[in-house]
Amino acid sequence: MESITKCLNEWNATLEALGKGKQTILIRKYNTSVDKFLLYPTTSYTMKDDFLKSFKKEYQSFAEKNALPKQNNGKSEVKYCATVEKVVEKPSTRIGSLNKYHIWTNDHVKSYLGSGKGYVWVLRVYELDEPVMLDRTRGLLYANVSEGVSLKGKPVLSDSEFNEIYGKIK
Repeated sequence: MESITKCLNEWNATLEALGKGKQTILIRKYNTSVDKFLLYPTTSYTMKDDFLKSFKKEYQSFAEKNALPKQNNGKSEVKYCATVEKVVEKPSTRIGSLNKYHIWTNDHVKSYLGSGKGYVWVLRVYELDEPVMLDRTRGLLYANVSEGVSLKGKPVLSDSEFNEIYGKIK
């Protein structure tokens, strides 16, 4: 069974949205050469008093409930992994067409991207059969976890659900 140590750092509420099928994309300022990674929960955004304003109204209670991951002795629970199935480059002014594939507000996305272009990562997310408590190395976007994790897990979305979304993101 394949195992990996590479992880992507991301807000825990966003990871839970990916893990529950409420979100299927990540919007980044950069492309990626990494096609498979664990999803490692981060919490620094929760330090802001108004962090919930980054999420659409209908997802604010979800984001608040899922703001913090399970943690113990400096380790966080890792429950998901993902493969990057497609990357689409878009001007920041055209990202709004993908609004139904993520839980953030348009203002948050615009603030993050500025007037530049964005890279839309279409992710196939898998729930690990066994969640694991891990620590990680330092890294802004990517890092490594302290031990290899088996990629054994089930896709969050069925093949037909994923393929329908995948075909619509251009």
